[in-house]
Formats: sequence, C-alpha cells, structure tokens
Amino acid sequence: YPSSIRPMIYTTNIIERTMKEFKKRLKTMNSLPSEEAVEKVIYMVSDECNTKWSTRKLRGFKEASPELHAMFEERYGSQTESEEGK
Repeated sequence: YPSSIRPMIYTTNIIERTMKEFKKRLKTMNSLPSEEAVEKVIYMVSDECNTKWSTRKLRGFKEASPELHAMFEERYGSQTESEEGK
C-alpha cells in the first residue's frame, strides 16, 4: 500500500478505541437482563462511533487515491471488464 496511508491501515488504534467505548458503556451498567440487551448496547455504541468517525479524513488519502485505484484495477480488473462478462 502507498506509504502515505500505510500507518492508518496498519494501526489498531481504532479497534482499541472502540473496545474502550464498549467497556466504558457496559461498566456503568450494574447488570443487563439478557444477551439481547448487551447486543443492543454494543449496537448503539458502534452506531455512535460510526457516526462520529464517518466525517474523518485520512491524511494522505487524496494523494494515494490514484495508486489505490490502479492497485484495485490490477487485482480485480476495471468495472467495464466485469460488466462485459455479464
């Protein structure tokens, strides 16, 4: 992958932050009545994280975009090639 975005791809910070949010939210609840309740809390936290992070921009992505596009086409072919096979 392009060196400009490699740190963002290989880092585990987002995963660690998400797990910390789950723990923070679940710790404040003394008990949960069912597995379904836990799933709902995890869903809500995930949704909040996605909303918050959806507007983030990756540093260097704009510059790396053409290279990523070329890598994608090399690996999977262009969109027109896949449409011709239908």
